[in-house]
Amino acid sequence: MNDECGVIVAIHSFKIHSFKIKKRDMNWGTKIVLGMIAFMMFIVGMVVYMFHVHGRDALIEENYYEKGINYNSEYNAKVNVIDDNASPKITITKTQIIIQVKDSAKYDLVLMRPANSNDDVKLKGQTSGTANLILVDKTKMPKGMWFLNLKWHSSGKDYLFKNNITL
Repeated sequence: MNDECGVIVAIHSFKIHSFKIKKRDMNWGTKIVLGMIAFMMFIVGMVVYMFHVHGRDALIEENYYEKGINYNSEYNAKVNVIDDNASPKITITKTQIIIQVKDSAKYDLVLMRPANSNDDVKLKGQTSGTANLILVDKTKMPKGMWFLNLKWHSSGKDYLFKNNITL
């Protein structure tokens, strides 16, 4: 019985000593420096990520300040749409976006994709047919939200219509 107790104590003693990990002492200054280095690496990583992922995002308007100066003409064009009851009718089919305006007009159409500025569509032209249609092929346009910005000139007046559409 004495021998068994000795073996158990020896094994127990061995386990304690075999799993004992030597602790390296770090003072508080070392811990602060390591914390600052980890935080700086996190910030640098986030900056790289933001530039990589969001670098292709574009401003809504390239010449933002110039448009701000000319806001009165934009406001008047929006008011003309309301006063003349000239809001365009927008129909979205499987292959096309069909925009019908009130009268024959010259137009500038911009479809902006907030997710990626490379997908933006810009069209200029004259409305077609007696129904005064603007036809946009949407087969190559990705699904999602789009900002529609339609400017047109008809009967000596400028008009501006802005809307969000989902394809």
